[in-house]
Amino acid sequence: MGRKGQHYMTERERYQLEAYLRVGKPKAWIARIMGFCRQTIYNETRRGEAHVIRLEHGYYYDRQEYSADKAQQIHDYNQTAKGRPIKLGNHYDYARRLEDLMLGVQPDGKIDRRKRYSPYAALAIAGKEGYPISICTSTLYSYIDKGVFLHLANKDLWQKWRRRKRKYHPIQRVAHAHLPSIEARPQTINDRAEPGHWEMDLVVGKAQSKPALLTLTERQSRREVILKIPDKKAASVINALSQAAPSGIKTITTDNGSEFLYYGKLRQLLHGGQIYYCHSYAAWEKGTNEIHNRMIRRWFPKGTDFTQIGQAEIDELADWMNHYPRKILGGKTPAEVHHPFHSLEGSSFRE
Repeated sequence: MGRKGQHYMTERERYQLEAYLRVGKPKAWIARIMGFCRQTIYNETRRGEAHVIRLEHGYYYDRQEYSADKAQQIHDYNQTAKGRPIKLGNHYDYARRLEDLMLGVQPDGKIDRRKRYSPYAALAIAGKEGYPISICTSTLYSYIDKGVFLHLANKDLWQKWRRRKRKYHPIQRVAHAHLPSIEARPQTINDRAEPGHWEMDLVVGKAQSKPALLTLTERQSRREVILKIPDKKAASVINALSQAAPSGIKTITTDNGSEFLYYGKLRQLLHGGQIYYCHSYAAWEKGTNEIHNRMIRRWFPKGTDFTQIGQAEIDELADWMNHYPRKILGGKTPAEVHHPFHSLEGSSFRE
């Protein structure tokens, strides 16, 4: 049997568990028959452990055994501390779907923790699947905090939201003296009023290794393109863009890294499109790309050797990111809101 679509064991199942234990059934067998994971059975038997005096063969024995009555009393007491009844009610399929999304459970039942969704993203996906119930993000976080879900806890989330203090550096921030500064970027680009304006950066791998990931993020739709390049040299960036950059790029905003300083060649590739350079120590000036790079690190943590990573796996990551619901897009995905584009002539870029 598969896992049951519920948050906790019912009273009837507790008596069933007690009966199995009384006749000596192994916990692993019980878990399989009842449709729970083994850890759930171990937790439940610990919770309901009680001193029981039994008469056997003319003698009284004092034993530690599982008591369904005690376990149910503890459960009922714990529920009184949870406030009013939860809105999820008996919508077990909906709760299971949310839990699976946040745990990274794939259609084949396997778990890929790289593909975990945030509570907001999980609600956005489930909301498009026709369930007769919906809850808000804060309510879902509350349920996670209270331990409503059977397999999901705060430790399973990528990170809990918290307000961050912006760090101010006393170092003077300057863009490259001879190249267009982000200060000259038109307001229409700053406002994300039209498509075609991108941000660019590198995600580097293991120390002393050469390959890296060239990442491009479209500012309006949050569309992501990720390309593996053989090294961190400017020539490799130019070659990758010439082979696989999406067409219709009007501008690119990037940093002052030496790999991006072939200004003339970059403009030539963009058929006259402009390149803007951020100030030093001001990564937030291309913040969308920085956020996406953190998402990439979920799949490829610092220290990853990109010589062992193929473009097919990188394409899988980009596809996952482009189908990830965003709060800034009203719950839509970049794939749903982006303006269709095609690759440059002779490009190997794949939609």
